[in-house]
Amino acid sequence: MGKIVINEEYCKGCGLCTLACIKKYIRLGTEFNQSGYYFAEYCGLEGECTGCALCAEMCPDAAIEVWKEEQKAEEPVTEDRGQKSEVR
Repeated sequence: MGKIVINEEYCKGCGLCTLACIKKYIRLGTEFNQSGYYFAEYCGLEGECTGCALCAEMCPDAAIEVWKEEQKAEEPVTEDRGQKSEVR
């Protein structure tokens, strides 16, 4: 799963990230940043973000960072059928 970090001071509240988010987990907040803009905020539950990074790609102010957790590869299952191979 993914995680996004929005730098509220860089955000100018254009809303492009809200349109880009396929899960609709980003919205414009109700508070202002120091520049006087409503900034974007993540509104999904932790771990619900897919990590697709469409929001960060759309952001003209580079205010969004996306982190995606790598899934650990499962160890291959080996079968031991009791057969022995001879080395010649």
